[in-house]
Amino acid sequence: MADGRYNVLFLSNRNSARSIFAEAVLNRIGRERFTGFSAGLRPASHLDELAIDVLRVAEYEGLHPKHWNEFAKADAPPLDFVFTLCDIEAGEPLPHWPGRPVTGDWRYPDPARYSDQRERRTALAATLGGLERQILAFMQLPFRSLDEISLRERLKELGQGISFDDHASGPNMARKA
Repeated sequence: MADGRYNVLFLSNRNSARSIFAEAVLNRIGRERFTGFSAGLRPASHLDELAIDVLRVAEYEGLHPKHWNEFAKADAPPLDFVFTLCDIEAGEPLPHWPGRPVTGDWRYPDPARYSDQRERRTALAATLGGLERQILAFMQLPFRSLDEISLRERLKELGQGISFDDHASGPNMARKA
C-alpha cells in the first residue's frame, strides 16, 4: 500500500459471476490506483452463461474462474484488501482470509438460486450495477488518512450499506436503519 497502488481480491463461491464482475469493474474504473483479482472457494469450470451476456453488454471481457489458493502462494501478488461477496442466506460460507489484508463482506445474492432465466439475468444486472456503485464508493475512501482500525470500520459500513430488498429492482444503496 505504500506506493498508493492497491491489490484487491474479490471472493465468491464459484467465481463465475459476482467476483468476476467486481474484478472487471475495479480494473476498469480503478486502473490507475487499483488492481482487481477474483477467485472462488470452489471455482466453476467456466463463467455463468448469463453473466457472460451481462459482461458483454457492459463491455467487460477476458475473465475466467480461478481458485483462491492461487492468491495464497508465495509468488502471488501481495493483497491489500479481500472482499467476500457470498450470500449467507443461500447457505454460502463466509471465508476468512489469512494474513494481513484488510477484509470486508459485501453480500450479493447467489445467481444460481434463481431458476428463471429472466429473473437470473435481472439479478445479475442488478449485482453488476450494485458492485459498480459500491466500488466507486470504496475508491473514494481516504486510504492514506485512515488507520487500519478506522479503515476496517469504514469498509464494514460500506458493506452494510447495500441490501437486496427486491432483486428485481436492484440493490438498495440507502443506509439501513
